[in-house]
Amino acid sequence: MNKQIELQDLGLKDYKQTWDYQEHLFKGIVQTKIKNRREEANLQTRNYFLFVEHPHVYTLGKSGDISNLLVDEDQLKAKNASFYKVNRGGDITYHGPGQIVGYPILDLDNFFTDIHKYLRFLEEMIILTLAEYGLKAQRSDGETGVWLDVGTPFARKICAMGVRASRWVTMHGFALNVNANLGYFDLMIPCGIKGKAVTSLNVELGVKQVDEAEVKEKLLKHFKTLFEAEFY
Repeated sequence: MNKQIELQDLGLKDYKQTWDYQEHLFKGIVQTKIKNRREEANLQTRNYFLFVEHPHVYTLGKSGDISNLLVDEDQLKAKNASFYKVNRGGDITYHGPGQIVGYPILDLDNFFTDIHKYLRFLEEMIILTLAEYGLKAQRSDGETGVWLDVGTPFARKICAMGVRASRWVTMHGFALNVNANLGYFDLMIPCGIKGKAVTSLNVELGVKQVDEAEVKEKLLKHFKTLFEAEFY
């Protein structure tokens, strides 16, 4: 079992280019697993954790409903935003500047083979990180991701999640709003859930800008503890 994870911060990078790169890493891990099974090669599989920030983009998961995007192609162009249908779970999601996106590409055979547990650990990483900023974040029953004021009329989502897994290898991940432009969320029904607001860490803290590098450090600290992993 290899619990070493290669950390890569891609900075600001186009969504499709990042998706293609994820696929490349994902397929490399899967091919190693196939080789191990067919040839009893006993090769170690690699793990990756990508941090990235995307230009304005809307993505629709496999089970998503396109009607949850409330603008047409021309309106997207006017907002300098793009749109992609993707092979993750979940409905519609927005990514943009001021949002920390994390893509763990892991061979769960190195950790635990339980997708439900994997998602709960990702949520827990976010919850523990936000607690360091004095926020009580929670899960919301039946709704993947991380929320504030669950069960009240003021419930609002601060982190979206959507993953894909095949042969126990993961891709896609989470999107945490840190300094996000919340106006872009008005152009969709977030995750297909009507009547739920979206928020960002800087808004919750009442500050103009939150140090994103510091947030990343906290996320990695909690991820490392939860997954009993090492980054390099």
